[in-house]
Amino acid sequence: MKNRLLLCLLICGVLMYYAVPRLTVHFSGIDGIFAAAWFGLALLVIGGNLAGFLYAAKKQKKQRKLGFRRLKTSSKERRYLSQH
Repeated sequence: MKNRLLLCLLICGVLMYYAVPRLTVHFSGIDGIFAAAWFGLALLVIGGNLAGFLYAAKKQKKQRKLGFRRLKTSSKERRYLSQH
């Protein structure tokens, strides 16, 4: 999971590296709208992948802290689960 998110961040960085010099928002009309929309979507992609990467690290830290213990279920819950 983390490898995929890191790969997506790197690919987006490469795309931004090539696109920033070629796209300018100073154009009027459809060219400027396209450039602004492209930059907006690229920032959403970066933000989403970065949030997923940071959330995965936090989730792993929480699991390590718990020691991967299973939560104990009560006998009533076990009976319910076995019936269904």
